[in-house]
Amino acid sequence: MDQLIFQFFNLAIMADALPTILRGLGMTLLICCAVIPLGLAGGLAAALASTARSRWLRWPAMALVDLFRAIPPLVLLIFIYAGLPFSGIRLSPFVAVVLAFLLNNSAYYGEVFRAGLISVGTGQWEAARSTGLTQRQTLSYVILPQATRNVLPDLISNTVEVVKLTSLASVVSLGELLHAASLARSVTYNASPLTLAAAIYLVLLWPVVRLLSRYQRRLVV
Repeated sequence: MDQLIFQFFNLAIMADALPTILRGLGMTLLICCAVIPLGLAGGLAAALASTARSRWLRWPAMALVDLFRAIPPLVLLIFIYAGLPFSGIRLSPFVAVVLAFLLNNSAYYGEVFRAGLISVGTGQWEAARSTGLTQRQTLSYVILPQATRNVLPDLISNTVEVVKLTSLASVVSLGELLHAASLARSVTYNASPLTLAAAIYLVLLWPVVRLLSRYQRRLVV
């Protein structure tokens, strides 16, 4: 038991590693601030395209969504960071991570938004248009608010996954939270920095998960 505590719960090593890990936390939050809003916007655009009446718009959108949902995000990240340079395109680790996660998460957000749009009956469109609203106004003021409310738990769940997904950025040596913890571990030969990183993830995500559970229970009731 003493060895377990020394290797994974050494408070002195955690304290020494804390500045490095906090810098990694800052990079993790920066990635999230870039990926989540862009992913939501890209997902909404993909959902609107995949539910469009024109098959020339709908089919390519659905194909791209299926493609980026099927490709593992780690494979996509490695291809963008290490593969594109062979075609003359060199991206920084941060840009490569944001682009890879954006493509992946836009596909998932797109499916969530598409489900929300489908859940709103056609009667809502007809009723709104009968009041004189244009198609764009109907979509913005009537359909999208209802669609978003219907799939809000799924949007929040996907956002939680985005935060956890940032740990893959360590593969391209981007100094996010997990990379910082791994660096501290390699210096100290002790796993306590990884435990500290896991605790930070828990502090960040556990309140969101609990609020999501309460919201889902309220929807059921």
